[in-house]
Amino acid sequence: MPEVRKIAERPFIAQRADPYILRHKNGKYYFTASVPEYDRIVIRQSDTLEGLRTAPEVEVWHKHDSGVMSVHIWAPELHYLDGAWYIYFAAGNVDDIWAIRPYVLRCAQTDPLTGHWEEMGMLRRADDFCFNDFSLDMTVFEHLGRRYAVWAEKVNVGKKISNLYIAEMESPTALKTPQMLLSFPSYAWEQVDFWVNEGPAFLAGKDHVYIAYSASATGACYCMGLLTADAKADLLDPNAWRKARQPVLATDEEWGVYGPGHNSFFQNELGETVMAFHARPYAKIVGDPLYDPNRHCCLMKIDWQDDRPVFDYANCLNLE
Repeated sequence: MPEVRKIAERPFIAQRADPYILRHKNGKYYFTASVPEYDRIVIRQSDTLEGLRTAPEVEVWHKHDSGVMSVHIWAPELHYLDGAWYIYFAAGNVDDIWAIRPYVLRCAQTDPLTGHWEEMGMLRRADDFCFNDFSLDMTVFEHLGRRYAVWAEKVNVGKKISNLYIAEMESPTALKTPQMLLSFPSYAWEQVDFWVNEGPAFLAGKDHVYIAYSASATGACYCMGLLTADAKADLLDPNAWRKARQPVLATDEEWGVYGPGHNSFFQNELGETVMAFHARPYAKIVGDPLYDPNRHCCLMKIDWQDDRPVFDYANCLNLE
C-alpha cells in the first residue's frame, strides 16, 4: 500500500489552474495554464517533464486594456496543427466581464515561446450564429482523420446551465459542423451550487475514446466525470456517448485533494498516459472560490483496465 501523502500540499506547479501539458513531436514538453491574475498567457518548455517544474515561464500574450479579451483570461490550451502553433483560450470584456467567449492565437514560428503570436479572433462557427452565451474551455483533438472541438457553453434563461458541445472543425480557426449537445449536468454531483459540465479533455484508448470533464462549482465540490464512446462511433452523435454515473475523481481529505478538476492528458517519453489536473490543499475558502489563487497543478499516472482509464490518487507523481 503506497504511503498516503497530502498531494495538493506538494504540487507539481503551484498556483496554476486549468493545466495543459503537451509533449511535442520534437520531444519537448510544453506547459500552459490559467494564472491567478487572469491577465496573461504563459508557456513553459523543458526537455523533461520534471524540468517543467522550474522552467522559466514566458508571457506570450497579455490581455487588452478594453473591449474583448480584456478580462478573465482562462484555460489556455497549446496545440500544434497544420504546421503552426495555436492557443485556444477564453476571455471576457472588461465592460461585460461574464461575456466569456473562445478565442484563438496563432504562431507560425518554430518556437512558441519566442515566436510572434497573431490574434485570430473568435473561433468561427459553421452556422449563422455566434457563441451566444458564456462559452469557454475549448479543447481540440483528432481522431480517425477528423478534427473536433469540444467546449462548455451556458444555456437557458434564469438559472444558467453549462453544457458540453462538440463540432467537427474545418480548420484550426473555424468549425465545419453545427454544434451538437454532448453532455449536460444530469446528476446531483454535477449540480452543486451551479449546474456545470466544463473543462473537457479527450483521451483515446484501444477500442474506446473518452472525454473527462469537470462538474459543479469551483470549490471542494468540483469533481471529474467521464464520457465514453466506441472508437469507431460517430462522435457527433450524442447517443454514441455514455456518462459514468459517479465522478471518477473527487475531493479526498485523506489524500489532501480538494476540488480536483480541469485536467489534460498527455503521453510521457515512456508512452505512459499522464494526467495534469488542478486541486486545492484545503476545503474552506474565503470569498468567491474562482478568485482563490491556490488551485495547484498536480500529476497522476493513468493506468488502464479493460481499455478503461483508472483514476487513482495512489498514482499521483512526485517528481522531486
